[in-house]
Amino acid sequence: MPTNNKDLNIRELIEQKRQSRNIKELFEKSIPFFLFLIASVSVLTTIGIIFTLLSETIEFFKRVPIVDFFTGTVLKPLSQTPEFGVLPLIMGTVTSSLIAMLVAVPIGLMTAIYLSEYASDRVRKVVKPLLEILAGVPTIVYGFFAFTFVTPILRELIPSLQATNILSPGIVMGVMIIPMIASLSEDAMSSVPQAMREGALGLGATKLEVTRKVVIPAALSGIIASFVLGISRAIGETMIVTIASGSTKNFTFDITQSMQTMTAYIVEVTGGDAATGSTVYYSLYAVAMTLFMFTLIMNIIARTVSRKFREEY
Repeated sequence: MPTNNKDLNIRELIEQKRQSRNIKELFEKSIPFFLFLIASVSVLTTIGIIFTLLSETIEFFKRVPIVDFFTGTVLKPLSQTPEFGVLPLIMGTVTSSLIAMLVAVPIGLMTAIYLSEYASDRVRKVVKPLLEILAGVPTIVYGFFAFTFVTPILRELIPSLQATNILSPGIVMGVMIIPMIASLSEDAMSSVPQAMREGALGLGATKLEVTRKVVIPAALSGIIASFVLGISRAIGETMIVTIASGSTKNFTFDITQSMQTMTAYIVEVTGGDAATGSTVYYSLYAVAMTLFMFTLIMNIIARTVSRKFREEY
């Protein structure tokens, strides 16, 4: 009898182990499916956004000719004779983004060069985190900074500058983007192998020549990608331009005047000025679709440039 009991216990143990192994195998097989569902969330969200924008944009273009929308220079959505030309918003978006990049690119790139090539490890460990703190400041704070601090200073220098203008938020947006460009460019430069620097220095090049002719060309893909991401960030910025640039829908090249960007227009319309189902309401989707295409093109350019200039060591 003891022998039979022992055999029974062994069989039970074998059966329990087999069941445990089956459960583990089932769990392992379910992991890829579970991770696939998690990875699909962002894709499905993007598809949902595109579907929503497209369906509402099509409704808008049933009421307003698409040619008038993309070629019109007058935007008067709440007028008794409304016009829906999007060019004033595109002009405001492009102008503010260009001003921002004129500020952010040289300062960000010079900062990256200093941190990567000239700063000691101790200085880099202190300066870089401090620089990146700027990226965490809420954009509404930047907006009030532009309106209450930068604009009054600029008006002392430029008397014709209006209280709300596109110059001031453009400059402040550039300041906001500096950490992004500096950090990404510094990462790209730091990834260049030290042997390349030492080889150039061994051939008699100065440190500036090594930076200019070896490091920057080798890190060019990452640097350009940081520029393009900075432009995308500027195009999508909302609060700074809403506060400091006003809501005047001017189609002008004068940066001292108030202009409105696409994001600021969306904020204005969604703020309650338009009834649901009206043409003005649907116009925000058409503007949002245009903005989506802008940022999509920027991201495609960034990926293309990164692949074209990428160097593997």
